[in-house]
Amino acid sequence: MAAHLAVHVHGPTRPCLLIDDDPQGSLTLWNELRAEPALPLKVVKRGIAHIVKKAKRTGGVDWIFIDTPANNSASAIEAIEAATLVVIPCRPGLFDIDAVQETIAFARQARTPFAVVFNAAPPKRQNIEAPAVTLARRCLAQLDVPVWGGQITHRASFSLALGEGEGAKGYASDPGSTAEISALWSAIEKSVNVIRGAREKAAMHRVAA
Repeated sequence: MAAHLAVHVHGPTRPCLLIDDDPQGSLTLWNELRAEPALPLKVVKRGIAHIVKKAKRTGGVDWIFIDTPANNSASAIEAIEAATLVVIPCRPGLFDIDAVQETIAFARQARTPFAVVFNAAPPKRQNIEAPAVTLARRCLAQLDVPVWGGQITHRASFSLALGEGEGAKGYASDPGSTAEISALWSAIEKSVNVIRGAREKAAMHRVAA
């Protein structure tokens, strides 16, 4: 998901930085496979907060995408604390929802805004989401967990694009996958702008006080 979003966003007017914190190194491998110029990427084990602060201080980067391992390692927790928004991919299944509960708990503890995004979801039929997705939404709503209103559908084009160092944007002319990533990015961008605005107002209030 980080790779697809980065390709969708990155450009001369919106430069991005990728941080690969996952020991599997999938994001790094994907970046090496790119036919296009590789995106700026840093591989880290610790020190995420320092990299984020340095990028903000030196400028030249508008967005930072951090790919973390699925478990709640020390570096993953550090990434949660450094993030403006935590996006939690989750398949719409009972065991998958249970698996992300610890990540949700850490995000709440760190007071970092977060949202669950249903990933590899069953396709919609006549624009109606699958029962599994509806049930998963209901379950997370009962736990007071914010969930993105859209979904990332299980599509071959997503994995095929990654295998060629590409993103969904424009790959194999699959408008469905491109539209889903575009809609997700739009939601993320709006959320981040709201979060930043709220923090700026809070800082102004502290100064005024």
